[in-house]
This record gives sequence, C-alpha cells and structure tokens, in this order.
Amino acid sequence: MTTPAPTRTARVEARIAPDALVVVRRAAELQGRSVSDFLVAAAMKDAQRTIEEAQIIRLSVDDQKRFTELLLYPPSLAPAMKRALKAHKRLITGAT
Repeated sequence: MTTPAPTRTARVEARIAPDALVVVRRAAELQGRSVSDFLVAAAMKDAQRTIEEAQIIRLSVDDQKRFTELLLYPPSLAPAMKRALKAHKRLITGAT
C-alpha cells in the first residue's frame, strides 16, 4: 500500500534566472518529476540538512577527549555549588 501524497495548501513564488531554470528543468526531467516537485524536494532536502547541521555539536579530537575526561573524572564542586545543593535538599526534599 502506498502512502498518499501530502495535500499542498501553500504556494511559494520565486524568481529564477533563465539559465538556472534550464538546468532545473533538465534535472526534473531526468528524475521524471515536474519542476515544482523537483524544487520542493530539493528545498526540503536542503532545509533538513541545514536544520540537522544546526542541531549537531561538532568537537575537535582534543575537545572530545576533554569532554570525556570531565564526564569520567568530574572536578569537585565549588563551595557555592555545595551550599546550593544543601539548600536544594533542604527546600525541595525536606532533608537536613
């Protein structure tokens, strides 16, 4: 069973140089798609890649090692953090 195509309810207009349109038409033709379908698919692919790249944190090898070391061997808590932890326990959990 095939999935029905999503209903298209929004319209987007764009200006394109004639030589660029020739390339887009040729690419759409090669994929057996309409120009509109080709442009929507290309825009979605690029949009998803852009969002993915914005959500992924990339670290250098040195930063990866430092991050791992801090996870495995965290530094001791600063005095202010120790006081905050005690206050949290006292206020939230009722522990003394």
